[in-house]
Amino acid sequence: MVSPPVEIQTKRNRIFITMPKRVSVVILTWNNLEHLKQFLPLLLERTQDDNVEIIIADNHSKDHTTTWVADHYPGIRLLAFKKNLGYAGGYAAALSQIHSEFFLLLNSDVEVLPGWLPPLVEVMEDTDVAAVMPKILSKKDPRYFEYAGAAGGWIDRYGYPFCRGRIFNTLEKDTHQYDQITPVFWASGACMLVRRESFLAAGGFDPDFFAHMEEIDLCWRFQKRGLKVLYQPHSTVLHVGGGSLPNEHPYKIFLNFRNNLLLLYKNLPLKQRKRVIRARRILDGIAALQFLLTGKPAYLIQVIRAHRQFGKMKTKYHRSADESSNQQSPDKLKGYYAGSVVFQYFIRRKKRFSDLKNYR
Repeated sequence: MVSPPVEIQTKRNRIFITMPKRVSVVILTWNNLEHLKQFLPLLLERTQDDNVEIIIADNHSKDHTTTWVADHYPGIRLLAFKKNLGYAGGYAAALSQIHSEFFLLLNSDVEVLPGWLPPLVEVMEDTDVAAVMPKILSKKDPRYFEYAGAAGGWIDRYGYPFCRGRIFNTLEKDTHQYDQITPVFWASGACMLVRRESFLAAGGFDPDFFAHMEEIDLCWRFQKRGLKVLYQPHSTVLHVGGGSLPNEHPYKIFLNFRNNLLLLYKNLPLKQRKRVIRARRILDGIAALQFLLTGKPAYLIQVIRAHRQFGKMKTKYHRSADESSNQQSPDKLKGYYAGSVVFQYFIRRKKRFSDLKNYR
């Protein structure tokens, strides 16, 4: 058995050598001080375990986050970056400095409920599990699932991500219909426990994504390596949502459209990739036209910009024909929906996840 690495920290010219904790709860912040003030005390109160540490990683906030943390919680480890690295880059920089067995990635606008952590760690006793997420309910109305993850992430044949409990903007009420531990396609970056060994072996987050869908890309790579991504309903958190970037912000529209194309281009086999990207150009064009007709020309511009930047970035992910032919089709992966969620939702008016299962 390999001994765990030691962490060397310095403080006032004194050197401290410590053994890493089993779990590091890492909160990446960017101008989220108000959420941190609201939810950090609850996190500390509800995570009293000597084998767990809390770490704040700050993406060069302008709201004095680092000063507040240092003044009010001097025992919390603080990592401060000199510029905003985004979600993907920020976590990549933070996690490279942490040697715990598990990383718990937690948004600053998440309230953890009592007993939230042990059920997540418990399922990781299966070493084939690379990541697990809890049930994510809305902080605004805990009777309902929350947009960013709900009861586990899925993806359809054209790359549209959705969730058990949330399809597009339709949120289901939690009536305990998703109370079984279940394999899913992706775990939400709002609250996700990840095995460090698996994270590093899969290459971690792709910094080019900056923010949004990097966790889907990571979980896709986990599954292609034969690892599991799970949903654990016996752990529950409440999520505000839109903590750093409001859901309707034009820049978020740009990131979601661009990163979804990158996600498909990176992970699909060559023949399937060409077919799906062609279909997405048509579907994204329809979405852009809809933005224009509904008085949202700024969104249309972001869709066009997303496709242009994707065209420039995709060369980085070019693969040879032989390499692409060896890429695994997502059809056999857990949490993959072989149909079109767009068609089912907008044409057939199927608004609930349970409605889709009849059309697999």
